[in-house]
Amino acid sequence: MAKITRKPAPRKAPASRKKAKATVAKPKPVKKPVKKSASARKPLKATKPWTPAEVREVFDRFRKANPEPKGELEHVNPFTLLVAVVLSAQATDAGVNKATRALFETADTPQKMLDLGEERLREYIKTIGLYRTKARNVIALSAKVLSEFGGEVPRTRAGIESLPGAGRKTANVVLNMAFGEHTMAVDTHVFRVGNRTGLAPGKTPLEVELGLEKVIPAEFMLHAHHWLILHGRYTCLARKPRCEVCLINDLCRWPEKTV
Repeated sequence: MAKITRKPAPRKAPASRKKAKATVAKPKPVKKPVKKSASARKPLKATKPWTPAEVREVFDRFRKANPEPKGELEHVNPFTLLVAVVLSAQATDAGVNKATRALFETADTPQKMLDLGEERLREYIKTIGLYRTKARNVIALSAKVLSEFGGEVPRTRAGIESLPGAGRKTANVVLNMAFGEHTMAVDTHVFRVGNRTGLAPGKTPLEVELGLEKVIPAEFMLHAHHWLILHGRYTCLARKPRCEVCLINDLCRWPEKTV
């Protein structure tokens, strides 16, 4: 009898110990639109240009409220004014005054400042930001005032701007306060007021400076930058402007004013 041979059944592949997990597509998170901060927004331009009569009214009100505005940096002569302005970069006037009261009793001329020396000068002004760099600049400008300008602060913009640590704003302040020139010093306060009110919108301090010089009548120019600085420092504040007590709130073009 023939022997019957059977083929062995094919082996099944061993089942994977780990069962494949069903992949469930997760919903993508919905991105919320990012709101730009107020500082990142483009500066608002005036919806309606100021008329010459309105500009005159603004500065007439400033003059009546404060006929003789004064700068808040303490000084005793043009040289100490120059030094105070150089020291005030990225610092408050109050902080500069606190440091310079004793300094100017000791060194109120370029020669006395040189005699004092950089190391001792640093001790007087060490409470002011960037005091090391500023001390170096003050000593260098003192030497240059002596060697190139006969010990007198130059009375030209180019001359002042040639001094170490002095720029256009420094020149404008010194020319105005020491020599009575009709200049417009644009600091952070004037820049804000010029843009916010619409008096002189500009992307740079120079644009605002030239815009203000163009619209402000000559009779107000001697004190104009002081009025604008004080207005920005005490009324038209950066974060919470005090529109309720503002002298010019009825004329201001700012769309977000609170009155």
